[in-house]
Amino acid sequence: MKPTLLLSVSAALLVAACGQSGGSNSAPKSASGRSAVWAAGSSTVFPFATRVAENVARTTGGRPAKVESLGTGGGFKLFCGGTGQAYPDIATASRAIKKSEFEKCAANGVTEIVEVKIGFDGIVVASAKSGPNYDLTQEALYKGLAAELPDGAGFKANANKTWNQVDPALPNEPILVYGPPPTSGTRDAFSELALEKGAGKLLAALKASDEDGFKSKSHTVRSDGAWVDAGENDNAIVQTLEKTPHSLGVFGYSFLENNMDKVKGAKVHGVAPTFATISSGEYPLSRSLYIYVKKANIGVTPGLKEFVQAFVSDAATGKGGYLQERGLIPLPADEHEAQKKALESLPVISAPKS
Repeated sequence: MKPTLLLSVSAALLVAACGQSGGSNSAPKSASGRSAVWAAGSSTVFPFATRVAENVARTTGGRPAKVESLGTGGGFKLFCGGTGQAYPDIATASRAIKKSEFEKCAANGVTEIVEVKIGFDGIVVASAKSGPNYDLTQEALYKGLAAELPDGAGFKANANKTWNQVDPALPNEPILVYGPPPTSGTRDAFSELALEKGAGKLLAALKASDEDGFKSKSHTVRSDGAWVDAGENDNAIVQTLEKTPHSLGVFGYSFLENNMDKVKGAKVHGVAPTFATISSGEYPLSRSLYIYVKKANIGVTPGLKEFVQAFVSDAATGKGGYLQERGLIPLPADEHEAQKKALESLPVISAPKS
């Protein structure tokens, strides 16, 4: 996360804390020494987590949770680093935890993890309002952004310069895409849902013979300036698109929802990213959002149980809840109820398959 973003959020929450009864100076500390919930991870989940933190602090009079935007991978790295006050209670994530991350957690003593699905999001390929309209395919995204493309029996560096070289139906605009870095769950989801799916037919033989090689070739983006890692601050990508209307940006749907006056989302296979198309799964680049909680910290870190319960409450993640106003796509009613019920017993997850 960029320092300015963290400082601004921390300052805002500190102001809220100072206006509460029993402010930050008098907040009780847990047995581990922490006096408030700490959540770290996804830039997409970040605005939802900060809103929950603000609401819980306001309604309980407790100290607001510390929320950091480090990217999903960065959040899991810190979360799985160990137990105690030096490590977060919660990892926020825009993808499911990986087997390697789960194993790192276990190796460092984080052995009981509760997974909570909070809703859905879509990966948006957006442009400035003044830019051209795009109707992309997953194959076009792969051909435009992959570092190497198939060439006979081998591969060659991607030489496509404009989108209409990739597909004559696309605008004659330079291939310039600002997106999240490799530590981001948004990047992981984009690689899997867009690039990997787009490479499926073209690299079918490689996929059949070498799954790891296929993933490497399909997930590796260009380093010649066509793709630009823009950090974990998705708002910065929105600002960049306004300044460079010929470019595209990749970020979560909530940032499109909150910046409709500045940017517009491209269609993918003829489907525009909307609340309805993402919740139904019709939009091809849809994904689930999660929080992961250290079960051992519940009842130890002050306010952790209340924070997690607030996240799955009808008021927050239910249909019409206050997080929907920020761009979260709610779970279907039955799945939302199942998440609420699961928190009564706090079931822990087992190791993922991959």
